[in-house]
Amino acid sequence: MSPDFVISIGQKTTFLVLYLTMPVLLAAFVVGLVVSILQAATQIQEMTLAFIPKIIAVIITLFILGGWMLEKLIYFTKEIFNLIPQLFGS
Repeated sequence: MSPDFVISIGQKTTFLVLYLTMPVLLAAFVVGLVVSILQAATQIQEMTLAFIPKIIAVIITLFILGGWMLEKLIYFTKEIFNLIPQLFGS
C-alpha cells in the first residue's frame, strides 16, 4: 500500500463528504439567512426562532435527496471493497 494510494482514497472520501453535505448545508444556510432577514425587518430578536425552520429545511432536504445520497454512498462503498485485493495483493 503506497502513500499515493492512501492519499487518493482520502481525497475521494473528502470530496464525497463535501459533495453529499453541501445540499443540506446550503438549505440550512438559505433558511437561516431568510429568517435572519425577517427578524431584522420585524425587530424580533429571539435567538431560538431560526432553529426550527432550519431543522425542517434539513429534514425536507434529506427526504428529497436521501435516495441520491444513499446511491452515491453505496457506489463509493462498492468501489472501496473492489480495492481491497489491491491493498493486500501486492
